[in-house]
Amino acid sequence: MSQSNDSRTAVITGGMSGLGAAAATRLRADGITVHTIDLAPGADVQADVSDPAAVEAAAAELGPADILVNSAGIVGPNAPLWQIDPADWDKVFAVNVRGTFNMCRAFVPHMRARGWGRIVNLASIAGKDGNPNMSPYSASKAAVIALTKSLGKELATTGVLVNAIAPAVIATPMNAATDPEALAHITSLIPMKRVGRPEEVAELIAWLTSDHLTFSTGAVYDITGGRATY
Repeated sequence: MSQSNDSRTAVITGGMSGLGAAAATRLRADGITVHTIDLAPGADVQADVSDPAAVEAAAAELGPADILVNSAGIVGPNAPLWQIDPADWDKVFAVNVRGTFNMCRAFVPHMRARGWGRIVNLASIAGKDGNPNMSPYSASKAAVIALTKSLGKELATTGVLVNAIAPAVIATPMNAATDPEALAHITSLIPMKRVGRPEEVAELIAWLTSDHLTFSTGAVYDITGGRATY
């Protein structure tokens, strides 16, 4: 299905800050109508993506979308695995994994029916490498990668393409709130010797949600300043 950008609609979770906000700005610059879902004030829909009923209500309110960017996420506790409270582990998975599942489940049917769609799930290099003292976050992002690969295969012949992005440290409010020692460690692993910028990730998202992407699904795109090794 061919459409002009000014007739396309995108839904971005976590769209009020960080990578979600940068993606919203970038897609709007291309003429795409963007709706944000976030707990923060000012979002088009204030909703908790980990709550299936809230996501279903949001999807009903917004209607079908051509593009879905799952950017909502939390870092969770910074501690050795054996010191982590199970409730904190569950909360990280609820937002990062179940939130992505809930959103895809709500918006994929309309994309399939229309024969065109683009989904980008924000994972992390932590989902490949595993960051020390960040086991809930690392494991949840590995789950997002696996979810992306499964869904990409399920939708491969439908016109709906599903891909993930695995950033290293990006200058976002979420990372600014991360434990300084942990942040310094993961930043030191970047060969370019700097953190990434949200607008750099937004450029990748813009391509992954465009007609220029035609033969890639279930893939993971690293944007790590050289950190990624596979």
